[in-house]
Amino acid sequence: MQNILAVFIGGGAGAVLRYLTGIFCLHYAKSGFPVGTFLVNIVGCFILGFIYIYFTGKLEIPAPLKFALTAGFCGGLTTFSTFSLEIFEMIQNSQFIHAAVYIILSLLVGVIAVFLGGYCAKFI
Repeated sequence: MQNILAVFIGGGAGAVLRYLTGIFCLHYAKSGFPVGTFLVNIVGCFILGFIYIYFTGKLEIPAPLKFALTAGFCGGLTTFSTFSLEIFEMIQNSQFIHAAVYIILSLLVGVIAVFLGGYCAKFI
């Protein structure tokens, strides 16, 4: 039950941060590129890579904290469904190049962010 509550709390915090990031990016980053979704997904990848390496082999870290930060916070922060909807809208609007760039950039930068997060965790 503690793990479920931890995921709930972490997920809520991540979702609120995602929402606020989206609002901020809509206001300040006026472009055709979905900056808010891209940003939260890349930051979430970095955080998850960091946490994964940092927590590996550390049994003293409580399971609820691990779940709150990984499945909860990172799960609430990142969004595959919005990413997919934005690609769908780009395709509907015949923005095929934008959609392809968004897909490729998100995947490549996301994987790089996981590696960078894991790399940074090794120094703590």
